[in-house]
Amino acid sequence: MTSSIATTSPNTRVTEVAPLQRLRQALNNALRGKPQVIEYVLASLLARGHVLLEDKPGLGKTTLAKALAAAIGGRFARVQCTPDLLPGDITGFSIFNQKTREFEFQPGPVFADVLLVDEINRTTPRTQSALLEAMAERQVTVDNVRYPLSETFFVLATQNPIEHHGTYPLPEAQLDRFAMKLSIGYPDRQSQRAMLAAAISVCNCQVEVAEQVLSLEQLHRLQEQTSRVVVAPLIQDYLIDLAERTRTHPRISLGLSPRGLLLWQRIAQAWAFLQERTFVTPDDILAVARPVLSVRLIIETAPETVLHELLSSVPIPVYSD
Repeated sequence: MTSSIATTSPNTRVTEVAPLQRLRQALNNALRGKPQVIEYVLASLLARGHVLLEDKPGLGKTTLAKALAAAIGGRFARVQCTPDLLPGDITGFSIFNQKTREFEFQPGPVFADVLLVDEINRTTPRTQSALLEAMAERQVTVDNVRYPLSETFFVLATQNPIEHHGTYPLPEAQLDRFAMKLSIGYPDRQSQRAMLAAAISVCNCQVEVAEQVLSLEQLHRLQEQTSRVVVAPLIQDYLIDLAERTRTHPRISLGLSPRGLLLWQRIAQAWAFLQERTFVTPDDILAVARPVLSVRLIIETAPETVLHELLSSVPIPVYSD
């Protein structure tokens, strides 16, 4: 499915591509052989979204999160979810200071630039919900006091799809806070060979850390540029048509919410920005459709087939002369 929409705008290329290229290269060096996954993560980061990684253990999810934090010069934090994890263990809590005779707030790991929430479905719904406010509003409320989070706050949450004992499936309200759901998958043979060759000269006790390639201020500027990518009314109508089709499809029991529609547009803007364009095309909408929709639609059977039918059923818009 390709589009034939053209643009008459004189400024059709983004201006700051060098920092973005450096960030892309740093992440591809950390997670070998997965350029498509990297592009989706970058799109979510630029759109100020969050990512749910659903995959088997040992495929590089933690490596990716650490490399991202290091590459943007941000603070990295990790939460290992367990059934006894409390909401305060994520957001922080107030503790009484005997010297000052006052309560002092001790920030939790959510006060980071990149937060890895490992095996999010292994903690209780009460603790899962502690992330709702942080992910949606980039703030937390503790003892009726609001604390702002980093402007570039980014969550990478993981869950293991093959283990279900002792897990708490994420509710739809929580899933809708994620911009997309991704699966890394196994690397190809060439990437595995390169990984083994690189490990020979590295001590087992050492951990390779990505270098910083841009600052948080630069990332914030890139996010601002992304938000200004043009989405023509015709493209917005196309998005609405697709969203409404999800709500009437007989094999989809839960369609796209307005929040999901807004996220889809933001991710499409980011995808266009990654292609060094200042406007969104239908191809951008379709390129990010599956990871965006898979995290929020409830499809009864054969989800890949249903998504293909859905995306094929809405005509791609074209400009008329």
